Amino acid sequence: MHFTLKQIAVFDAVASLESVSAAAKKLSMSQSAVSMSLSQLEHLLGRPLFIRQGNRLILSHWGQWLRPRAQKLLQDAQQITLGLHDQHIISGTVKLCSSQTAAEHLLPQLISNIDNDFPELRIELAVENSDHVAKEVLDYQFDLGIIEGRIDDSRLHQEPWIDDHLVVVAAPHHPFAQHPKTSLSQLELAKWVLREPGAGTRRIFDAAIHGLIDKLNVWKEYEQVGLLKALVKNGVYLSCLPYLDIEKDVFKGELVVLNTPELNLNRHLSFIWRQDTGDNPLRACLIAEAKRLAKK
Repeated sequence: MHFTLKQIAVFDAVASLESVSAAAKKLSMSQSAVSMSLSQLEHLLGRPLFIRQGNRLILSHWGQWLRPRAQKLLQDAQQITLGLHDQHIISGTVKLCSSQTAAEHLLPQLISNIDNDFPELRIELAVENSDHVAKEVLDYQFDLGIIEGRIDDSRLHQEPWIDDHLVVVAAPHHPFAQHPKTSLSQLELAKWVLREPGAGTRRIFDAAIHGLIDKLNVWKEYEQVGLLKALVKNGVYLSCLPYLDIEKDVFKGELVVLNTPELNLNRHLSFIWRQDTGDNPLRACLIAEAKRLAKK
């Protein structure tokens, strides 16, 4: 095979952006040069790598097979270049997609530590719910994801990071806040505001009440934790949120954690990445730093 790293980089850019014109702009090349490079690679490999759907170029079966191998090849080439130029080996960019709780409460310290200890390592961060994190990682949009709870997909490797738990919360003046214990029948009668379906928090809560509460009165569903807390503080609703998200509100006396011993609301936050992407020293560095932070 006589393909070049440049052809592999062109293939990866087109696969990521699903567009020759967008890839050309990203690589500072002309569209004709990108098209020629892609055609040459397909000719050398003897396989079509893309299928055209309207204005988009979608990976073919062979393109999907090649994508993780191309990304590993490009990562290895970058590390070789850095080593030959006597640069810090932990250098480059990790594209990270995280669930909301980790992004708000854990990642600021992690990113700060990495900035101090590994100044050549850059983290590009996006925040989504856990289902979207998994989808974006599977679609090669991100090198690494952080999700809440567990996801069952053989294409993804999942590595636990830190334990956490959810709690049922109410306003201090809510009737249930005065009870030493909140029963399942009371929870069934309450009005609820919850995270949207697809959020890791919602998935864990739904699993906890499954088989215990037949029908929950879900009044509203929102992505924004701040909005849910504000609604609960008005005194009408209950919600189920990560303790990390409401710890300060409880300390200030603005929210009360209800005692719900019949619900198992334990969970863990995990890193996920595609099984087929191989070793990645930048990803390994980030995860090692995250685990060190969790032990403090």
